Amino acid sequence: MKELLVEMKDTSELMFDLAYSAMIYDNEDIAEEVLRLEDKMDTLEYYMKISAMQAARRLDEAHQLSGVLKASSAAENISNAAGDIANIAILKMGIPPELKADIREAEETVTKIIIDSQSPIIGKTLGELKLETETGMRVIAIRHGSAWIYDPKEDTSILNDDILFARGHDNGLSLFTEYVTGKPFETREYTPTSTFDEMDSLDKAVDIIVEMKNKAELSVGLAYSAVLFYNKEIADEVRILEEEMDQMKYELQHWVLESARHVKDVDDLRGLLHLANASESISDAAYEIADIVLRDIELHPIFMMAVRESDEVITKVIVTEGSSVAGKTLGELRLETETGMFVMAVRRGSRWVYRPGAKSGIASGDVMIVRGSLEGEACLLEMATRT
Repeated sequence: MKELLVEMKDTSELMFDLAYSAMIYDNEDIAEEVLRLEDKMDTLEYYMKISAMQAARRLDEAHQLSGVLKASSAAENISNAAGDIANIAILKMGIPPELKADIREAEETVTKIIIDSQSPIIGKTLGELKLETETGMRVIAIRHGSAWIYDPKEDTSILNDDILFARGHDNGLSLFTEYVTGKPFETREYTPTSTFDEMDSLDKAVDIIVEMKNKAELSVGLAYSAVLFYNKEIADEVRILEEEMDQMKYELQHWVLESARHVKDVDDLRGLLHLANASESISDAAYEIADIVLRDIELHPIFMMAVRESDEVITKVIVTEGSSVAGKTLGELRLETETGMFVMAVRRGSRWVYRPGAKSGIASGDVMIVRGSLEGEACLLEMATRT
């Protein structure tokens, strides 16, 4: 069950990243891989249920495993939502170029880089490059010719003409580009689509979609944190985020209905609705995970073990007095690009700050809830405790 849970968590998170890549770059190959992984998730959940029935020997074990099944079901629902996002590329639904540009400026973004013969990373493995701790970006897929590698491992080598798809914090985009190409980062310009030239409110719709993406990712991270540390305050924040996402979806639906009369082809708006519905479904799934804590369901220890063994770990970091972290803002620390770790929440005393910004200060005694790689966790723990 632990191995199945690790695979389900990793696969659902990979699908989410690949789905956004497929949508932004109109890549049907990646979209098809997302749908293949969606079928795989159905099979994993089936075996998870069988394993749970075999594992439970007593009533108390059945109670503990019910929470694990609830979490695995939520991971499967996240994969279904990722499949819906991938279908935007397959069904060629209308997505304004403005949205694709703004998603690149979301808190976590995806990018595509073509490796040419001048790249300094040719011949090196991902393990040697340490991209997550060097740039804050993680390679989620590589295409070489017609061959694809999804979720590449540390021993995967980079070859000339490879196309890298990477995910990470927006601050790491320029670092990653310069690191893997050896060339200065150039901001891409997007030409507004003529369909929306006279619709000033398009910016509002795009802002809603980007904010929904940010909140969906935050909800999932906080939900796993709530269960891992069995913290009802964090779980309740996931509930609040889920309610906010509902309201944002209603706002966007209203905007689409109002705007339909201004466009020649209403299909140009279908992608926005599809993306909003998928993001809201992800927040619903996150709430399913957090609800384990809110309902006082005692979890089996394998859940905590699975979260710690997954590709992206969640951890709690206590800032030591005199450390290199204390007394600085998150903007000054640039933890996302220095360590590859993303700060989801900070607790000072009894007060929580969720989704802290660049101006948020970190003081000694603060507790940070972060997610990222095991290597990045080690770097951050050293920074937060070293005097």
